[in-house]
Amino acid sequence: MTDMTSGKGMGHPLEKPSALGNWPNIVVVLILLGGLGYICYALAADLTGAVAVPWILLGIALLIALGFEFVNGFHDTANAVATVIYTHSLPAEVAVIWSGFFNFLGVLTASGAVAFGIISLLPVELIMQVGSGAGMAMVFSLLIAAILWNLGTWYFGLPASSSHTMVGSIIGVGLANQFLAPAGSATSGVDWNQAKSIGLSLLVSPLFGFFLAGGLLLVMKLVVRNKALYEAPKTTAPPPLWIRGLLILTCTLVSFFHGSNDGQKGMGLIMLILIGVVPTAFALNRTPDINYLDTYKAASTAAGTALGNYIKPGVTVAPADAKEKVAQAVRTRNWTDETTPALKTFIDQTNAEISPYGSASAVPSNLVTNTRNDMYLISEALKLIDSKKLLPVSDADLTTIKAYHAAADHTTKFIPTWVKVAIALALGLGTMVGWKRIVITVGEKIGKTHLTYGQGAAAEIVAAATIGAADYMGLPVSTTHVLSSGVAGTMAANGTGLQMSTVRNLIMAWVLTLPVSMALSFMLFVLMRQFV
Repeated sequence: MTDMTSGKGMGHPLEKPSALGNWPNIVVVLILLGGLGYICYALAADLTGAVAVPWILLGIALLIALGFEFVNGFHDTANAVATVIYTHSLPAEVAVIWSGFFNFLGVLTASGAVAFGIISLLPVELIMQVGSGAGMAMVFSLLIAAILWNLGTWYFGLPASSSHTMVGSIIGVGLANQFLAPAGSATSGVDWNQAKSIGLSLLVSPLFGFFLAGGLLLVMKLVVRNKALYEAPKTTAPPPLWIRGLLILTCTLVSFFHGSNDGQKGMGLIMLILIGVVPTAFALNRTPDINYLDTYKAASTAAGTALGNYIKPGVTVAPADAKEKVAQAVRTRNWTDETTPALKTFIDQTNAEISPYGSASAVPSNLVTNTRNDMYLISEALKLIDSKKLLPVSDADLTTIKAYHAAADHTTKFIPTWVKVAIALALGLGTMVGWKRIVITVGEKIGKTHLTYGQGAAAEIVAAATIGAADYMGLPVSTTHVLSSGVAGTMAANGTGLQMSTVRNLIMAWVLTLPVSMALSFMLFVLMRQFV
């Protein structure tokens, strides 16, 4: 019999000898070396011509950001392989490499919507001044806070959510920014509307995982009447071919969607670091198509004309005040009669500044940061129109404004391929180093019995569907919560019972993640602002 509490026993999936020898390790080393070579080459190419690169600061910042994704791999990617390992569908070392590969593909194909959705929680003025002391303190404090909490929960084998941790750290920084602001200053803190939508997705996803996975298992029992699928594996032999294929497919989908969703958090933070440390190379997207700037100029002119339709008679704003009026609307998330003419004037001014240059790469170094900040501020103001409906406009004008919004985002919100490769390598390497603790918890310690083929399939199907849907909507979701709660749901539906001590620890970790990560990042930001 297998000892379910020790993680060891006769025929245990984690003790099964490898039939592949050292080949998995050789493959990993080759992939790692190839990836590192590409990252170094691409980074050097991007930095060609950059002014005064602070190499030490850049190296430390990138190591900390990739360290977060490395620790993220301990938690979230390990969940994807637990079911195929415990159902003997794949050997452990093969499952980890397989999952890492599809995480890699998921990261490479990510749109970036989740990355910049997370980043938009941060105070706008800190994002626009990320190269300042406050901006660097923001990035370092939220990353270090997230790493500390993730390492602590990993050490105790608790599948805590890296998504919750990152959101909590960002909220803590926003609150600290307001706390340190002088009395009466117009300082933005947390975008609570964005935090609400993200928090809701993080809250609902584990409930979906529990009930949908349990319900799916009950449906499977009615449709597929094969008792062997709903009993603990009696040997180390793989399951029937069709169920094995389904388990591998769902593991593949969870891994892919995890990469395309969770991997984006690190992407957004690395871009903040690059913009802050080396703005001349990364503040503007220098690799759009050859006709891009012409498209941007045309969209800018059309958007200005559309906004002109909603300026009330007699309401004017001095050109010198336009930017501050727009910034005030973004900080307060409040639209006044003066905001519309101010935004139109600010768009026209920004368009006039960039018009003399044929491409983003031709913008002089001394104008890059200001141009990027102006476009970013305009983009944030446009959100108030096309997302929050603070300025009711016609469908035709809304289409025009959204086209300009997309053009501005394409210039300021981009992710180079080498950043995606770096994130993918960090995630995969973290999985291969620290996967076992979380895999044992998911596979053995949530339920009172060994994970069955049917339970593994139901939990993975629901997890893949939930994460894929969240990725499509640009919302972060916790792979850890969805899959581990899905496993718990199948255990409850199967009538085999849950190990309540583990469930209590999981719930405690989930409940504490947000407040603890908020407190850690709050204290770190306040402390760092005294020295940075």
